[in-house]
Amino acid sequence: MKKTLYDYAEIIKKLPLKDKYTKEELLIEDLLIDKEKNIEIYYAPHNEYINPKAKVLIVGITPGFIQMSTAIAAARKELENNTDIEEIQYKCKVAGRFSGSLRKNIISMLDEIKLNEVFNLDSCSELFAEKDYLMHTVSLIPYPVFVKKQNYTGHTPKLLKSDFLMKYIRENFINEIHQIDNFEDILLIPLGKAVEEVFCKLKDENLIKDNQILMGFPHPSGANVNRLVQLEANKEKMIDFIKKRTVS
Repeated sequence: MKKTLYDYAEIIKKLPLKDKYTKEELLIEDLLIDKEKNIEIYYAPHNEYINPKAKVLIVGITPGFIQMSTAIAAARKELENNTDIEEIQYKCKVAGRFSGSLRKNIISMLDEIKLNEVFNLDSCSELFAEKDYLMHTVSLIPYPVFVKKQNYTGHTPKLLKSDFLMKYIRENFINEIHQIDNFEDILLIPLGKAVEEVFCKLKDENLIKDNQILMGFPHPSGANVNRLVQLEANKEKMIDFIKKRTVS
């Protein structure tokens, strides 16, 4: 059963009101969901709102600490104002989805492969603003995952080889994507190789279709120093793939 803000509202209310938190404040026992060896999974209200009308799905591995902090800060402020939980879940999604430099990099890369033209947008920045009804962002694992208190990158351990982590994908991600209307028509954009590999596995299991997956989109993290080189190498192939798809 997926954990939600309904389960953690009282714990979050105990946190101080602030815009950013430290790991010492958030990576605490009260927010710990699960643990195996040096892998820890913590709660954040980042992946609870679902946009059933989305035409494009942008998929990361797991929310990083910046997203965790941003989403919890948004929830804490709204709880202080006694905002309805469902409205808070949407506001946490808006605030936390690929927040920080990740969002800037994703927008730039999406514009580079001309996704904006598919939707008649000046820029894909509109997908994170007034045109967000066209897009849904989600993580394979809905909660923040840390290895030795550092953001999990999908490689140590390798995601596909971790039964512990794959369980969260099968129990959460698969269920979530099938809550989107006309899911088989949606464009899937995996952020980086680790997500691509999981998508290929799900494709082999007939859970998603090959013609939905935009292959070759680099992980947008600033830590991926090769992302622009990778983007340039795969750019024309991705533009061609998007053009051939019918996204309306």
